[in-house]
Amino acid sequence: MCTNTGTYLDVPFHRFADGHDLTGLALERVSGVPAVCIDCRGRTTIGPDVLAGLSLQGVAVLFHTGHSRHFGTPAYFEPHPYLTEDTAVALVAAGVAIVGIDSLNIDATHSPEGDGRPVHTTLLREGVPIVEHLTNLAVLPSSGFTFTAVPPKIEGLGTFTVRAHALVS
Repeated sequence: MCTNTGTYLDVPFHRFADGHDLTGLALERVSGVPAVCIDCRGRTTIGPDVLAGLSLQGVAVLFHTGHSRHFGTPAYFEPHPYLTEDTAVALVAAGVAIVGIDSLNIDATHSPEGDGRPVHTTLLREGVPIVEHLTNLAVLPSSGFTFTAVPPKIEGLGTFTVRAHALVS
């Protein structure tokens, strides 16, 4: 079964054999989570500067890059926006609940910077779930909404498709 299709969520088992699988995912980390949407359009490399001044403890952080507009075209697989390892470290330090992006991958997949998937490694090592291939982030406000991305509870899987959605206050 191909479980990383469409919009999907990764948990630690996706990267680490001893990390928890989907059965170990706490629903409060992925359901009805207070959220922010950070506008990163026009940037390929997303550094920690985009987090300045934000209170992110227990928050879902969604990165709106605009890259989802290329979905279904060859351009989607070309160099895409991604987070830096420093950004992942800052997200962990801030105590975020979950991180999402509307891009092919949260790591660089087209440059040596992404070798070893440092963003996946940093976030998943600390138990922070990752959602990739989000869409329609342009309709969200920068804050004042909740985010949900719940996968089925399946033993032995580290990633699975979700129906991600937001509820705006």
